[in-house]
Amino acid sequence: MTMKELLDLAREEEVSDYSGLKKQDLIFRILKERTKLNGLMFGEGTLEILPDGFGFLRSPDYHYLPCPDDIYVSPSQIRRFGLKKGATVAGQIRPPKENERYFALLRVEAINSEDPNLGTGKVSFDDLTPLHPEQRLNLITTPDELATRVVDMMSPIGMGQRALIVSPPRAGKTILLQKLARSVLENHPEAYVIVLLIDERPEEVTDMERQVKGAGCEVISSTFDEPSSRHVQVSEMVIEKAKRMVEHGHDVVIFLDSITRLARAWNNEVPHSGKVLSGGIDSGALQHPKRFFGAARNVEDGGSLTVIATALVDTGSRMDDVIFEEFKGT
Repeated sequence: MTMKELLDLAREEEVSDYSGLKKQDLIFRILKERTKLNGLMFGEGTLEILPDGFGFLRSPDYHYLPCPDDIYVSPSQIRRFGLKKGATVAGQIRPPKENERYFALLRVEAINSEDPNLGTGKVSFDDLTPLHPEQRLNLITTPDELATRVVDMMSPIGMGQRALIVSPPRAGKTILLQKLARSVLENHPEAYVIVLLIDERPEEVTDMERQVKGAGCEVISSTFDEPSSRHVQVSEMVIEKAKRMVEHGHDVVIFLDSITRLARAWNNEVPHSGKVLSGGIDSGALQHPKRFFGAARNVEDGGSLTVIATALVDTGSRMDDVIFEEFKGT
């Protein structure tokens, strides 16, 4: 909903003192007032577990950013159902009490759209048997869409594969990624598509959200005005959510733009080891984006995770060349 629609809704439901509130705070106030009238409510989100043992259900609508309408999940619930970071949890929630700030999860009704009691028997993603891709992604849509047809003919992609789109800046790689995402949504409705934009311009994020949309699709972003820690956090949430979906037998396709900027963010965030490679990149910084890219696989008796990422070249930065050289052989 737009801000204007939320303000009209707050006025209709006679919410007090709503002028001047931010969008997320206004949603929180409306939900709280509705809960007072109707009792318990139903909530859903993607679990992020904090170091203290408790967690929150984050919303993809806010790109997994912490916000006032997040849902608190207690450590006892996490232990009881064996919840992991990235799990999509749904259940009954209650409004915050006087000394609380967040809605709280009362009862877990579903984990990744399945019975919560069945989740404890799932094999961990790292223990699943990886296989070569067996099913091909059909990227051909309309006769006049030549870009995806050329990719499908010259460089076919299978479910569970890793792919790099190598391009200099301003060459149209984001548009190609957009077309590929639309073709996967059209030809493979059973696959779940996640478009992850790291360090991109806000207007490009808006364009991607309007061009790539559907029931089985998310566009998650961390724009260039966000800190490196935010880039890292959102990428970890996306890859963990994808792993949990694969554990439950789903096919997931991640479009990442770009792996170069993700590696730059990790270079800023990892503790410096003192071993610096050419271009000023820390020797341990590439381990995390490699883990992200390497998570792509087709698994035996289960789903698949496909990662299609862009890599920058000819930027004039030695660091970007080193990052590309590390990934081009994978």
